[in-house]
Amino acid sequence: MPDMINEKIKSAEILCIGTELLLGDIVNTNAAYLAGKLAGLGIPVFRQGVVGDNPERLRAAMAESLGRADLLITTGGLGPTCDDITKETAAELLGRKMHFDQMSQNRIAEYFASRGCTMTENNAKQAMMPEGAIIFPNDRGTAPALAIEGELEKGGEVKTIIMLPGPPHEMIPIFEGDVIPYLQGRTDYVIFSRNVNIFGIGEAAAEQMLRDMMISATNPTVAPYCKVGEVRIRVTARAHTEAEARRMVDRQVELIKKTPAAPYIYDVDSPSIEDTVIRRLRERGLTLAVAESCTGGLIQKRLTDIAGCSDVFLGGCVTYSNSSKVTLLGVSAETLKSHGAVSAQTAAEMARGVRLRLGSDIGISTSGIAGPGGGTPEKPVGTVYVAISTKDGEQTKLLHLAALRDRATIRTHAANEALAQIFRI
Repeated sequence: MPDMINEKIKSAEILCIGTELLLGDIVNTNAAYLAGKLAGLGIPVFRQGVVGDNPERLRAAMAESLGRADLLITTGGLGPTCDDITKETAAELLGRKMHFDQMSQNRIAEYFASRGCTMTENNAKQAMMPEGAIIFPNDRGTAPALAIEGELEKGGEVKTIIMLPGPPHEMIPIFEGDVIPYLQGRTDYVIFSRNVNIFGIGEAAAEQMLRDMMISATNPTVAPYCKVGEVRIRVTARAHTEAEARRMVDRQVELIKKTPAAPYIYDVDSPSIEDTVIRRLRERGLTLAVAESCTGGLIQKRLTDIAGCSDVFLGGCVTYSNSSKVTLLGVSAETLKSHGAVSAQTAAEMARGVRLRLGSDIGISTSGIAGPGGGTPEKPVGTVYVAISTKDGEQTKLLHLAALRDRATIRTHAANEALAQIFRI
């Protein structure tokens, strides 16, 4: 029978295992997923780490984590090869012997048979388990997940190690189907967070506006997180019930809305500016069309990433050349000659042209110099005009994005600003 100590968990660490992660061959998404899920269970994550498939370094990393936290969750290192040593290392740390688990072996054999494949001899290694392990079957791969509970040293605090396979398509179903029920009830708290979405000021300015609140608020906490082109203020509360934590967070969010940061708040808990744009257009019964030059279709890509947006987003044009601006959008050749493609006048005519030709309520446009070349002393790299057109006329805004230097970042900021214009009408 597996050991079920079920001590309360006050803190956790996440350790992702695999040399491929250290080499940058694979993007580590597991830690972010697990941290979010543990927060929802009321288990605070104090540290995250990555370690390669090296026995000494892995043992040291696991021992350090268990010396600080009650719970260690690992991903990776459960495969059939000789460098997959997570289970063996965990067993050594908690004083467990390895033994053969016939049920796991049967499931692994069934996995291969169902796919018409032959099970190799080394796959039997995946059926070796620490004594007393709680085994979580893996229906999408050959590596079962498992948990062991015990003491690092005799008479010491009880520690829990949960070992999960590395591939997210295997790890996530096991965590949600088996690990969450296993962990539920092992904490007296829940953690709940909301994000206040801010656009138009940087992280430093947002922090200055909210500094007193950030310093004084301990539960809930208030902290800024910088994204490309925007800032998120995360408000997090810890309480005995989700309802209580939610009330605490909601009160703090309302206080934030009364600070000098209020004019820059465009939403709460929005995954992106474009999500909010689509929702606001629906609420107002308005439609949108887009004309892009320097952003090269980025705005339209972001809008169409949102399923079902066709009820408000009618379409758009990427008019990179002057001739396409004239032919597709009706931009005046005289405007281009007198003011140039990168100008307030051209951006305004692009926005108006796409609005009229697609029959939308709103047209937005971008025209600029994203670099790395193409700039002049009068119009350096990072000079971008965005425009918005409605039945009441056009408005343009000049962006000076030279300090960003990077082409992709300049384009992202320009797209954000163009979308944000919709909030202002």
